[in-house]
Amino acid sequence: MDYGHDLRFGSFITPTATPAQNPVVLAQVSEAAGLDLVTYQDHPYQPAFLDTWTLMSYVAAVTERIHISANVVNVPLRMPTLPRAAASLDLLSGGRFDLALGAGAFWDAITAMGGPRRTPGEAVTALEEVIDIVRETWRADERGGIFRDGQAYPLRGAKRGPRPAHDIPIWIGALKPRMLRLIGRKSDGWLPSESMMQPGGLDEGMARIDDAAHGAGREPHEIRRLLNIGPEADSRSWAARLATLTLDSGVSTFILASDDPATLHRFGQEVGPAVRELVAQERASRGTSTADPRSRAARAARVAGIAYDDVPAGLRVIEPGTDHHVRPGDRGR
Repeated sequence: MDYGHDLRFGSFITPTATPAQNPVVLAQVSEAAGLDLVTYQDHPYQPAFLDTWTLMSYVAAVTERIHISANVVNVPLRMPTLPRAAASLDLLSGGRFDLALGAGAFWDAITAMGGPRRTPGEAVTALEEVIDIVRETWRADERGGIFRDGQAYPLRGAKRGPRPAHDIPIWIGALKPRMLRLIGRKSDGWLPSESMMQPGGLDEGMARIDDAAHGAGREPHEIRRLLNIGPEADSRSWAARLATLTLDSGVSTFILASDDPATLHRFGQEVGPAVRELVAQERASRGTSTADPRSRAARAARVAGIAYDDVPAGLRVIEPGTDHHVRPGDRGR
């Protein structure tokens, strides 16, 4: 199904340490090509790679518009400083950091660096705790410290803050049923890789997430569906396939795994605009409306007597559940 999300396009770049400037230049290429997001895998135990967090911070300083994310954060080796690190990078970049989380997979490498070894069940439990801790930490306007009796991350009065520059989405990279149910209950997005899926796995995953969302009192459209993809030779057929993934399966963010500047340019300048046009045409013919980005809980927090939806065009509404950061160029929108 089509969840009605706006379409976004990004790059998935290898954070190679030699030459060190290559993943930085490719981020700039991505921005120049009109892409919305640049991402890097996060394997802190890999000596052939730059440290992803250091790289993202550097990239934020040499770009202006593009959003930045790990694909995905290695939670076992990034906690407990992850919430503040994310908020800090978002503040320094002017609201351009997005948070994608992974529960961990290469446990021998993780434990070799002093990290924990977790069973699959323990990894899911730990990731759920992290989602709650991150959001609690970002609630800087609430009084008191954070106290939690977590199995992986017990807290005894952790301080809150800083608050990020924008409402950072929390996406999860996963494929297994228990993780998909967690996505439906608590996350803002699903970020799998198409190359890792079995036939039918994408739609099965969407259904599991939707069921879990309903069970948690959420609307499925509150959860963005992202997808790591590979390049294709023909731009026209490539665009048509991606448009079908949006209209029939609900994918709204496509992240291209490529380190080739020409391919990134083609994806941003040819494929992305073609997908947007095809989707817009089909949505118009179907009468599909754009999804309301606010959650059910945020809509419930609206104050009676205020006509939120009647604000004149050109003005920007700040309310619960909306991005409270005004980026350069957004004033008056």
